[in-house]
Amino acid sequence: FAVDVRRHLERLPDDVVPQIEEIRLRLGRPLAVVLATGQAFVAPGGRLGAESAAGYMVTAEDIRRTLETVSQSSWYALAEQLRGGFITVPGGHRLGLAGEAVLDGKEVRSLKHIASINVRVAKEIPGCAAAILPYLWEHETGLPHHTLIISPPRAGKTTILRDVVRCLGGGAPHLRLPPLSVGLVDERWEIAACFQGVAQNDVGPCTDVLAGWPKAEGMLVLLRSMSPKVIATDEMGGANDLEALQEVLHAGVRVVTTVHAASLEELARRPGWQPLLAAHAFARYVVLSGRWGPGTVEAVLDATGARALFKGPWRGPGSCAGSPCTAATGGRGA
Repeated sequence: FAVDVRRHLERLPDDVVPQIEEIRLRLGRPLAVVLATGQAFVAPGGRLGAESAAGYMVTAEDIRRTLETVSQSSWYALAEQLRGGFITVPGGHRLGLAGEAVLDGKEVRSLKHIASINVRVAKEIPGCAAAILPYLWEHETGLPHHTLIISPPRAGKTTILRDVVRCLGGGAPHLRLPPLSVGLVDERWEIAACFQGVAQNDVGPCTDVLAGWPKAEGMLVLLRSMSPKVIATDEMGGANDLEALQEVLHAGVRVVTTVHAASLEELARRPGWQPLLAAHAFARYVVLSGRWGPGTVEAVLDATGARALFKGPWRGPGSCAGSPCTAATGGRGA
């Protein structure tokens, strides 16, 4: 962050800092943080309040300095990320950007006049998937079921996915399951948070990561080159993603992935997903919500979506500490 912004953030109360999910800089508007309980404005000196007028007003210099620091003054190196409207930094934290599009014909080439920065704070929470893990394995084969994690924005799907991948790639002794070879497509550098090719987050010792690859291409590359037992990725959605997903689902590997939706019923109304859901391509659906904060598990559903194998709400870091996963949950709700 720019010096003035950082100074105010550093003065936030110690008990507030772990609760921060997002930090928002908007040009000419007050500095804000988003907590599980809602949005608050940061006043000079690190005080939090509900009144925007008392907040520290973000300047053009704050925006410019922050972007210079993040990019290390090299916009060219971040060109591909800028096209997607975000930058990912070490640790998996993602900066969403809003500004004017620089077009090449009808395609977005970059961004200019950036006036808003949304820093999404990545949090690695080992054990946050502990309660659902027993329901994701096909014990006859020792492999996970094809699993789709369904979640609205900011409900913890990437954090849950990371923990599932960690336990797949590290083994689950309490379930008597060994580590599996996992191929992870981390398109936005959020799951493994690779820096110079090395995962900064724990995704298991047997997990191979493709960082920055488009999901559709990355899944097929892993399938053809890394011999994974499981392929995992985040935020499926585009036509290319779904086409590649169709191929991988029938290629002898298991798939664990996520999608933005408030419910399975809402997802079923999207034309691109209807064939997959009708064919029961996924044997497990994990439905998340923000009811008790990010990572709240509402249910684990079977392939039909009609039967709940696990019913929440459940939320908690569990007791998976490090890798391999050693939680013993018994599937209990909170």
